[in-house]
Amino acid sequence: MSRKTYRLFVGIIWVVLASACSYQTDKKPEFLFKASMLVKENHTWYRAFVHFGKLIEHRSGGRMKLEVYPSEQLAKELEAIRLIRAGVIDMTISAGSLTNFAEILTFSDMPFLLRDTLAMQKLINSSIGKRIEREMIEKIGLRPIGYFQRGERHLTSNRPILHPDDLNELIIRVPNAPSYVVAWNALGAKPTPMAFSEVFSSLQQGTIEAQENPFAMIKNAGFSEVQKYLNLTGHLITWGYPIIGEKQFQRLPQDLKTIFLEAAEEMQVYEHRLFLENETKVQQELKNDGMTFVEVDKTAFMKNGEKAVYESLSPEMQEVYQSIKKITQ
Repeated sequence: MSRKTYRLFVGIIWVVLASACSYQTDKKPEFLFKASMLVKENHTWYRAFVHFGKLIEHRSGGRMKLEVYPSEQLAKELEAIRLIRAGVIDMTISAGSLTNFAEILTFSDMPFLLRDTLAMQKLINSSIGKRIEREMIEKIGLRPIGYFQRGERHLTSNRPILHPDDLNELIIRVPNAPSYVVAWNALGAKPTPMAFSEVFSSLQQGTIEAQENPFAMIKNAGFSEVQKYLNLTGHLITWGYPIIGEKQFQRLPQDLKTIFLEAAEEMQVYEHRLFLENETKVQQELKNDGMTFVEVDKTAFMKNGEKAVYESLSPEMQEVYQSIKKITQ
């Protein structure tokens, strides 16, 4: 073979290899998932979903891919749920807002129900927890693939709140879940359901006067810029379900379902670790941002709110409530 022919031959090989690499790089995934998140990029939930996306893409050889959109860029929480059910997008994180579709979900986000995270885990792993997951699939068409910790929810405001009497019709933003409205009404506030992405500007403009969320959410949303006091009400211990549309999940062949669910288990472990690492750090950051932490009369909050929440339930759900109390003792 002449030198000229050899060079031509090598050139052809390089073109073929380059084309093959380009094909692999540009190859579209068989299954592209879009996830809507209400949190910003630095939140543990967002980071956990990105980690999950890397796992499923790598382990499926590029057959599956996940795109994660923060800060409700795709849709607000309730709209995201509707879009998933319609097959327009595929994934999000939710819990209490799903009460609008199945009553049993109220127990995933109920004020004054659980005393600590151990009680929360007992509930999640109980027969009632399994019923919640089953009804999400059968009644709503959403498959939970794990749970993420949220931590205790606390009230932020621009005046200190030590006792329910201090609320005095304070306008508080709450998620779109009935139990929140009932609880804060009973405590003497004026609860206003509102999408999370609207809260900061509404606090800034004075449309609302307060909001309640876990430490990480308060920090992530920058509420310390528009709220002075962090009142340690600890009125709710809750969690969030990472979910995928059941129709979208069932479209996957069995081998990809296995990869998907195994990666979801690892995502949950990863998120729990991030949560624990972040929880203490973020409290100090909020203090450094200028927020004043206020110890409240938790007994008074519990006494005024728990009865109202219980009485708002249907007879069937009151029975479930009593069962949860026994399970979580």
